[in-house]
This record gives sequence, structure tokens and C-alpha cells, in this order.
Amino acid sequence: MSGEFDQIPEIALQWFEAGRGAVLATVVQTWGSAPRQAGSQLVISGTGEIMGSVSGGCVEGAVVLEAIEVLAKGQPRLLRFGLADETAFEVGLACGGTIEILVEPVGAQAPAFPVDLLRDLVAARAARRAVACVTEFDTWARALSGPDAPGMDAAFRSDLSGRDAQGRMVTLHNPPLRLVVVGAVHIAQALLPMARLAGYAPVLVDPREAFATASRFPGERLLHDWPDAALEGMGLDARTAVVTLTHDPKLDDPAILAALQSEVFYLGCLGSTRTHAKRLDRLRAAGLSEAQLARIAAPVGLNIGARNPAEIALATLAQITLALRGAR
Repeated sequence: MSGEFDQIPEIALQWFEAGRGAVLATVVQTWGSAPRQAGSQLVISGTGEIMGSVSGGCVEGAVVLEAIEVLAKGQPRLLRFGLADETAFEVGLACGGTIEILVEPVGAQAPAFPVDLLRDLVAARAARRAVACVTEFDTWARALSGPDAPGMDAAFRSDLSGRDAQGRMVTLHNPPLRLVVVGAVHIAQALLPMARLAGYAPVLVDPREAFATASRFPGERLLHDWPDAALEGMGLDARTAVVTLTHDPKLDDPAILAALQSEVFYLGCLGSTRTHAKRLDRLRAAGLSEAQLARIAAPVGLNIGARNPAEIALATLAQITLALRGAR
């Protein structure tokens, strides 16, 4: 996913520094069929401009009115909106739902959302550092926290914002998900658009310019570097998945070596069991340990009986999702 929904803190900072005023509205909790999950954000300017969403259009108008008043008074508010079953469908819900929303003006004086903290948050996001904004409702104290803080790792891994066990609001800002696909083959033609729909920023790596073309992969980010150089340049991290599809050791193996020396959360490699056994022998000879080799998902994808490129892509994306979300 990309666009305004991913850039709310950045837009809020731009509007504040431009003198237009900025108010952050964040979904704290939902009950029933509320369409936007906890952590979803909307930013409102002092003149009522909006970016983002907290309810898919159900309560945005009311939130904007509250935001203008909050900005004038400099005092955050916790709002709750409920929709009855008989009227919910008219505003986009399949049945009744309740949404709790935190509305905070950005400013230099407490209890507003501290602009210096917002700058630190934007800088962390630009550096692809996973951070959470933790808000104390009783004092309006706020702080940034990382995955290594006590009790935070599970929230980051599951991408679940919301109230924690202490009743604080934890708004996660995980780096955007990335999928690096090595090999401009037919499976990649199906996998890249599927991945984008699932929220990934896909990148296709293949030095063979005759294969990795804009006509075969319209609108995709294409890198014609050798895989090891391309992956090193991207800075692989724990929000990145890597899939190799070429069957060519000259292309796949350098990408696998680079991925296994990083914190990527998933590495999948196309090929039969026999092909993978030969691959493992080469990687052992290159000095990789059995623990490193065990990280490779091969043959790639969940076993759903896939037969054609689109089905293999579907099975691969399902396996990536399994690795990301930790479902059992």
C-alpha cells in the first residue's frame, strides 16, 4: 500500500510547520464491524483539510468538527462513536459497530502532541526503524518505544496497535513491508501485483534486461543489477521478504547468501526437492550453517496443489503471510 494512508505523520508535520495547524486522529479501539482497525489515522488541518481515514467515511465529518475545536483549545479528546444495526449499512458498515478515536492537536505545549516527538517519529519512519508511540491517557505523556522494549515485541510482529495491558494507547509505526523477487519469470508477473494488494512494496531484480521489461511488468520497480548488489543496496531488514525464481545458481545463490546474512522474515526459493538439495550442497560449501539453511522455504509456497504460475504465486504469498503473522 502507498499514498496518503501511509504518510499521516509526515503530512501532519508538514502542515504544522507550514503554519496550517495539524490534528492527529487515531483509532484506539473498535467493536463490531468498524471498517478501520486500531492504529488507523487521519490528519486534519486548521482549515478542515483531511488526509487518511479512521472509519472509511462513517464518522470523519464529526471527527473534523471535533478536531477544529481541539486545535483551538490545545486539549486532546477521546471520542466514541456508535452505530446501530439498522443505520450502519447506510454509512458503509455491514452491521452495527463502535469506534473509539483519540484526537490530538500537534503543538509545542502540553498536553498537545509534542511537535519534537512528531519530528523524531518521522525521522524513525524515514530510516525504516520500527517505533511505537505510547500515550498515557491520564497524563497525556507520550514516548517512542521500539520492539526491544518490555512487552512490545509481540505487538510489532503482529502489527496490532491499540490499548495495552496498562491501558495505554500503543500506535505502531512498522516500516512498510517489502517483497524482493529475483527472476523476471511468469510467476513474478502474477506475484508482484498480488503482493501489492496485500500491502507490500514489490521490487523485481533481474540483470537480464530482455526479461525484466516495463512491458512485461508494467508499473513495477525493476532493478537490473546483479542480485547481491541489488539486495545489499536495498538494506534488507525484518520487514522484507525475498523470493528467488530463476533456477539459475548464478542469480539465485548470491541473493540467497545476501538474504541469509540479514534479518529478512522470509526467504523462499523456487525449485524441486532435488534442485533444492543441490542448492543446499552449494550453500554449505559457501560456508552457511545448518541453522541458516533451515530458514529457506523450499520448494517455495504452501502445498495447495498449485499448477500454474498464478497458483504458485498465490501459494507463495500465503506462505509469506504465514511467516509474517506467525499463524499456527
